[in-house]
Amino acid sequence: MSNVRLGIRENIAQFSLLVVVTAFVGAMVGMERSILPAIAEQDFHLAARAAVLSFIVVFGVSKALTNYLAGRYSDRIDRKRVLVTGWLIAVPVPFLLMWAPSWHWILVANLLLGASQGLTWSTTVIMKIDLAGPKHRGLAMGLNEFSGYLAVAATAFATGWLAATYGLRPQPFYLGVAFVAIGLVLSALAVRETKGHAAHESSLRAHATDIRLTQGEVFWRTTLLDRNLSSISQAGLVNNLNDGMAWGLFPLFFAAAHLGIGQIGILAAIYPAAWGVAQLGTGALSDVLGRKWLIAPGMWVQAVGIAIVILSSGFGGFALGSVLLGVGTAMVYPTLLAAIGDVAHPSWRASSVGVYRLWRDLGYAVGAVIAGVAADAFGLKGAMWLVAALTIGSGLVVAARMTETRTGAAGALHEAAMRTKS
Repeated sequence: MSNVRLGIRENIAQFSLLVVVTAFVGAMVGMERSILPAIAEQDFHLAARAAVLSFIVVFGVSKALTNYLAGRYSDRIDRKRVLVTGWLIAVPVPFLLMWAPSWHWILVANLLLGASQGLTWSTTVIMKIDLAGPKHRGLAMGLNEFSGYLAVAATAFATGWLAATYGLRPQPFYLGVAFVAIGLVLSALAVRETKGHAAHESSLRAHATDIRLTQGEVFWRTTLLDRNLSSISQAGLVNNLNDGMAWGLFPLFFAAAHLGIGQIGILAAIYPAAWGVAQLGTGALSDVLGRKWLIAPGMWVQAVGIAIVILSSGFGGFALGSVLLGVGTAMVYPTLLAAIGDVAHPSWRASSVGVYRLWRDLGYAVGAVIAGVAADAFGLKGAMWLVAALTIGSGLVVAARMTETRTGAAGALHEAAMRTKS
């Protein structure tokens, strides 16, 4: 492994390529952000909010389970094979969304989309962590999530514009055909395996923390037993719980305020755009300031953003709330992933990332169920207030239970590297 080097600059070509691949992964899910709730109501005449949000439940459960498998099999076999498999699963998705004759086919499309997202996005995260090493892990995750969610925003805007100009189907989903073709070709032909970088980092840390864990031990440590890993997992779940609410209820809330599909598309883009752009700063900032005190306040900023949307009645207030929701999410999203990398040993890190992303993306399903049932029972505002309260509570859990992860992990690895050189 003498030719293996850790660092973003040292692996700039492959790291940059993975950033581009992540953008195409994000673009695939961005297709749905602004228009699928409208398709549910206008094309398939679904009235109950729980029924409208069923596509997010299917997506969230599918993505969560494949996140776990992506982490597990990235450790057991290799990263690239998992990545390519994820893209192959995505191939039918845009065609199903274009031509689905019933809502059940839309649910099948989201089952496949969730599986694809779980395999592709998880693997690009793991591979960037492998390449970056500990020094700039937060920056690496910031760049990863920046590219993915900026693509979500751009595609949400583009599909909203296409839907306003040409109709809800099929034209907006033509973009997906190009996205999946390019993503698959890049992943199959240009991406290189990074498992050797994780093994190299593991060799540097082995004298201090060479712990071999079973899959069950990794699961329970990440879920409950380790106070840092479990705090990270619950924050991820609640973060995506409110994202699932925003994905499903915000377009309906904006439509109820008499906004057109074009304006809704802009608002659907503002939130992930703020999220994506701000991560360029927040990921790197967490490398300097640490993880904990970006995560807890980030959850509270998200809750404030949701509250502003609820209390507003026009485009300006909705835009401001969406920006704050995006900024709060940017404080949290790359920082949680970087903190996992701080705590988990390289030998079981990919599995731990998979468990974290299992819980995080189950938040989509939990959020959609809670938001849908609460909206049918208490109205859209009641459901959104409930999600805001849960988000505040999650930040309190992080503040009370989590310890700072950045300094100890980096220091231990630096010490190991110095000993190896000497």
